[in-house]
This record gives sequence, C-alpha cells and structure tokens, in this order.
Amino acid sequence: MRRLIVTGDDFGLALPVNEAIETAHRSGILSAASLMVGAPAAADAVERARRLPTLRVGLHLVLVQGRAVLPPTTIPHLVSERGEFSQNLVTAGFRFFFSPAVRRQLEAEIHAQFAAFQETGLPLDHVNTHNHMHLHPTVLGVILRVGRDFGLRAVRVPYEPPVVSWRAARKGLLRRACWSLGLAFWIWLLRSRVRRAGIKTNDFIFGLHDTGTMDEATVLRLLCQLPPGVTEIYFHPATWRCAELVTAMPTYNPQQEFAALISPRVRAVLEREGIHPIGFRDL
Repeated sequence: MRRLIVTGDDFGLALPVNEAIETAHRSGILSAASLMVGAPAAADAVERARRLPTLRVGLHLVLVQGRAVLPPTTIPHLVSERGEFSQNLVTAGFRFFFSPAVRRQLEAEIHAQFAAFQETGLPLDHVNTHNHMHLHPTVLGVILRVGRDFGLRAVRVPYEPPVVSWRAARKGLLRRACWSLGLAFWIWLLRSRVRRAGIKTNDFIFGLHDTGTMDEATVLRLLCQLPPGVTEIYFHPATWRCAELVTAMPTYNPQQEFAALISPRVRAVLEREGIHPIGFRDL
C-alpha cells in the first residue's frame, strides 16, 4: 500500500510562499504545510490555513539560519544580539551538545515555538525542523519532551532512498549514496526514538537531495516509482521571487516547484495510480 504526503515547507517565510501553498492545495496536489511561527509572513500564513480546513499544518522549528521567537536577552547563548541563530549547522550542533546553557535556552526556544503554534488554534499535524536539525540527538530529545505537552503525534524522518531519487533526478548517484551512508546511523536513531515514543513517521522522503529543484519532470518520474509505505515529498514553492527568498534560498527555483505542484500532468498520474495525498494526521 502506498500513501503519499505532499508538503510545502517554510510556510510563513514570505507572501509568495504562502500564496503558492494556498494555491497548490486548492488547485494542485499539496496536502500539508510546515509553518515557521516566527517568520515575517507567519500571520498571513495562519489566516490562509484557517480558510483551508483540509490543509494539514505542522510546525517547522527554526533553530539555525533564522530568527528566534524569544527575545535575545532571554536566550543570549543561543542567538546573536539581533535574535539570529547561527548560520553554521556544525558549530550549532556542537554547542547544542556540549553547552548546558545553550541546551537550557534551546529548550526554552523550542517550547516557545510550540506555544506560538498552539496559539494559532490550528491542529498540529506534524513537526520537523529547518535544515533537518532534529537529526541531532539533543534537539530530538527536547522536541519529544516538550512536544508531549502540545499534542505531538508525528515527526518527519528525512530518509531518501538514493537509487529511487537518482532514477527520478537522473544525476548524482554517488553523492546520494554517500549522504545516505553518512546519515544512516542518525536516521536509525531518530526512527528508533520516535517510534519508542509512540510518534508516527513517514517511511521515505523525497526532496532532500533535489531541494529547490523539484520540477515537473522529476516529480513525474518519482510518482511512477513510489515505494510501498508512507512517502513524504516536500517542496519549497513560491509564486514569485522576493527579497526574502533571494536571501534565504538563492540557488532554489521555487516557481518551478510551484509549477510542478499544480501541474495537470502530475495530478493525472496520481489519479491514474489511485493515490490521494494526505497528512500525517491521516495515518
């Protein structure tokens, strides 16, 4: 049995992202969105989500390469004086693991982002993190601990089968295989911990190695070879490129990804295969 979740990440980052996610849900195949509660256009995203009761909305925790919800004076070891997280994932990961002060403030910030999502009144479909930082064992532990009080029921597992994704993208087999091997232990640890906690997950994900370039042709090839189980395909769509997108994702082609989500050819393949995109809450 094949079940498919189609997610738009960075919901709330900018108005063109929100526009794309709303349109792709109404007229395309998108079934879920991951909300950045502290992003500039988060309020607009929440308004749109309230008009879309069938859109499954989750929390996209931002702990690197973004701005915190809490003021800098509350979490001075975690962010800069401007309230910005580290741009360096490796440096941030070491600090999360080794610094007790950083870990305490990390938990406070994660709690604040969960609380901000709860205040929207939207049902919590899932939780994932910007740049997949929940692969970090310290971050995951805090998410599982804090999330219990906010109805956490599903977490993204960023495991992308390298051969399937290579056949869809037709490039980079060695790179995909090396990444898969390098992340294997951390994926196993993540999957083991969330399942012990009774948290639902996807089995596979696509969009990891081709993030920002999930065009129609790639998606069509991918849909024709979906493996059995629960697959999540995630996108970074936008209706146009604004300053926020140029800064945050200069190499991405969000309009191309938006076009894939609303493509009649893509919808036709899903109809032919008898697959109706769902959310984590529908598992």
